[in-house]
Amino acid sequence: MEGLGPRVMEYQQQLERHEPCLSAKRKFDAMTRQTLTEVKGFSKSDLVRPPSNWEKALEGIRKMRSSEDAPVDSMGCEKAGSSLPPKDLLSTGAIQRLLQNGLLAADTIDTANEETIKSFIYPVGFYIRKASNLKKVAKICLSKYDGDIPSSLEELLLLPGIGPKMAHLVMNVAWNNVQGICVDTHVHRISNRLGWVSRPGTKQKTRTPEETRESLQLWLPKEEWVPINPLLGDYQTQGLN
Repeated sequence: MEGLGPRVMEYQQQLERHEPCLSAKRKFDAMTRQTLTEVKGFSKSDLVRPPSNWEKALEGIRKMRSSEDAPVDSMGCEKAGSSLPPKDLLSTGAIQRLLQNGLLAADTIDTANEETIKSFIYPVGFYIRKASNLKKVAKICLSKYDGDIPSSLEELLLLPGIGPKMAHLVMNVAWNNVQGICVDTHVHRISNRLGWVSRPGTKQKTRTPEETRESLQLWLPKEEWVPINPLLGDYQTQGLN
């Protein structure tokens, strides 16, 4: 999946430069076999140009978000492990309690009582299941990765409780390896509202964050894959209602 959007754009740029048809066709055929087939449901007919207004819309959002006064700016994933105390919302508060009690390392999580972990992450949603998953993930990391975390998207997705959104976020933040766009409910919702995404072969809205990710990656330049999440993350709280 890595590089899907830029590779599609590269092909479109070749057509715009009027390169020989045979050369463009060969590149398209190779790209289709190696890349588009990786995206379930997408085909040659789904190669469309980016939305005509996307750059203008994105710039407008950037200007609105330039004050950096949205919760994601002080409590995003990159801020959670900081020694500077962020505002106390549920998830950030849970991370801070775990941090203060030395429970952000695989070995200490593995030896900690599950009830203790529950008490620290409560009242985060599904805290009982998440405490159990933390224990399971810690044990896997100790046995297979010497206490570290997996460095590949495929291995991250095998961990209990880890889905595409979190796996892509971890690859970016922990390993500085951009494999795809981290699409949460905000990115999913706003991308549809802006008309940036659609279901394969249709003009209908995407139904899931994963469909949104696949649709965005077909045209959004890769340099925008990382900033798009925090940019849209709290956009609706600043004015998109």
